[in-house]
Amino acid sequence: MKQVVGMVVSNKMQKSVVVAVDRLFHHTVFNRYVKRTSKFMAHDENNLCNIGDRVRLDSSRPLSKRKHWEVAEILKKARIYVPPSAPVSENGPGGRPGFGRGSGGFGAPTSSNHA
Repeated sequence: MKQVVGMVVSNKMQKSVVVAVDRLFHHTVFNRYVKRTSKFMAHDENNLCNIGDRVRLDSSRPLSKRKHWEVAEILKKARIYVPPSAPVSENGPGGRPGFGRGSGGFGAPTSSNHA
């Protein structure tokens, strides 16, 4: 049974993930090592994988047209960054008057500005 290690790049499907696997090979003409990336679809039964996770895949019987791998284990979980919510001022972006909520844009008067 063949095994590969890669990084999860998509988990938008149910019970499936897309894993990018990098490989290096020696280019004889340029005498350099070249990196190539292959993307494999893999079966994730319990939907445990997130984008950025490092996973090990095992080959399996064909599960669909493009899915021939299954996630054997998650080697390293990705750190999920949640940015802090920024406070929204009444003046709008950059603190400029006339561009906030409820304004018509470009300083146009709104119904609340009429006397």
